[in-house]
Amino acid sequence: MDKIRNFCIIAHIDHGKSTLADRMLEITQTVDVRQMENQVLDDMDLEKERGITIKSHAIQMNHKGYTLNLIDTPGHVDFSYEVSRSIAACEGAVLVVDATQGVQAQTISNLYMAIEHDLEIIPVLNKCDMDNAMPERVEDEIVDLLGCKREEILRCSAKTGEGVPEILDAIIERIPAPKGDPNAPLQCLVFDSVFNSFRGIIAYFKVVNGTMRTGDQVRFVNTGKEYDADEIGILKLEMSPRKEISAGNVGYIISGIKTSTEVKVGDTITHVARPCDKAIEGFEEAKPMVFAGVYPIESEDYEDLRASLEKLQLNDASLTFQPESSMALGFGFRCGFLGLLHMEIIQERLDREFDMDVITTVPNVSYNVYTKDGGMVEVHNPAGMPDLTEIDRIEEPYIRASVITTADYIGPIMTLCLSKRGELVKQEYISGNRMELLFDMPLGEIVIDFYDKLKSISKGYASFDWHMNGFRPSNLVKLDILLNGEQVDALSTLTHRDNAVDFGRRMCEKLKELLPRQQFDIAIQAAIGAKIIARETVKQVRKDVLAKCYGGDVSRKRKLLEKQKRGKKRMKQIGNVEVPQKAFLAVLKLD
Repeated sequence: MDKIRNFCIIAHIDHGKSTLADRMLEITQTVDVRQMENQVLDDMDLEKERGITIKSHAIQMNHKGYTLNLIDTPGHVDFSYEVSRSIAACEGAVLVVDATQGVQAQTISNLYMAIEHDLEIIPVLNKCDMDNAMPERVEDEIVDLLGCKREEILRCSAKTGEGVPEILDAIIERIPAPKGDPNAPLQCLVFDSVFNSFRGIIAYFKVVNGTMRTGDQVRFVNTGKEYDADEIGILKLEMSPRKEISAGNVGYIISGIKTSTEVKVGDTITHVARPCDKAIEGFEEAKPMVFAGVYPIESEDYEDLRASLEKLQLNDASLTFQPESSMALGFGFRCGFLGLLHMEIIQERLDREFDMDVITTVPNVSYNVYTKDGGMVEVHNPAGMPDLTEIDRIEEPYIRASVITTADYIGPIMTLCLSKRGELVKQEYISGNRMELLFDMPLGEIVIDFYDKLKSISKGYASFDWHMNGFRPSNLVKLDILLNGEQVDALSTLTHRDNAVDFGRRMCEKLKELLPRQQFDIAIQAAIGAKIIARETVKQVRKDVLAKCYGGDVSRKRKLLEKQKRGKKRMKQIGNVEVPQKAFLAVLKLD
């Protein structure tokens, strides 16, 4: 065990984590020259296309007689749950900071997460070969942040490979070996799982105590299910079978599990014959922040969609879903996501990996609604709101947002945050002209387009990170959209009373552009309760019934027009209005 090191690489988006992992795999010759490509650990096409890491990836390397288990992690704030799982399986972390950009918001939040788990931190300055690098200035920032000595910071260029061997040496010297007893009863922590259509469910685990051998009978403690370990092994670029895996190592187990609910991330695996006393303290459950309805376009695909979501949930434990039905869209699922990028990625993965065409409704957050009889309901969907007369008060989730930027963009960023009902908590200089602004803001305001706006007004220089900060009472109203007097529940939103009229008006105007014209007038109305606050009309497509009248008495024309009018009225009673998918998405891009 003295020869094992478990570590992860943490950093802000685009600071070079995956590139650094590529160089490490090259130097330790874990990956063949023929198999080498950029972002070699990112195995989804989506990750390569967007140049981001979505899943954390584990791989084992050998260097100077030591076994190094590396877990490469995502940098985007929506995937911080993946980072927390990686950190739970490691003893040390390589903190990568871009020498051209300095310390950013996720650098700080990922660092605090690692410090909470008592990990040994190795600070690394990447992209030192670039012309606009500022190594001295960024080193000052790291020293301020970590309180380490300047000589402990390693400089490298992940692109050229310069300085990477020194990082590998530092990992061996500075990161402690895992603690644990190979002869104690078996205790393994499950930190990820994937679905394979031939082998069933494959669980990835870290052995904390004991030794697992092929053919052992094992039990998953939380679910209480028992299996035979048909195949166990370690994670190279492909899975590589082994006869046994002992304490301190990271590996996988295949035991023919078919049902996705039987494997939970954070569960403990132990022997049936000689079980451990207690389960390992797992990591906390992911709390979804953004909720949206996901509906199949064809109603008969409902069961296929359920199966696809279950398989996706195995690979992404932060996705939650429960069945719901909507009058406009039929049967579907209410899904919980960690953020908008997460939602977009899940939608893409459903399309690519499972060939599912889905409609996604307007995303919203969960609210606590207190009724007059003293009860409390958690509402994820505006359609689930109790009647207005029964509500005592509504509380909405607030976040503590941290924005790091240069002093030039302070004005526009302040304006943006205050327009989203934010309250400035404090602002302070970190170093030079870089500032950190802390705001308390309602989560519902940032969930749709805040991140995009922040990036555009700061020309990409501001970085943003947030964590939950409790619930607060708020003056919220439910805004309904009616088409010909029929409510479209998929377009309902909860919004602040001050913004409701403006938002309703803009929504009606947008829908007027998007709804196709019918043979009858379509009235689009926005309403709060029984009060209509905005209206637009999509005019009917008319046939010229007077074309055959050339002259003659006006009563002939009147008769024809009246006949047409009666037909239109009857058509309006039986005709229904199809709302295109574009209309659901347009609400997100109202500005």
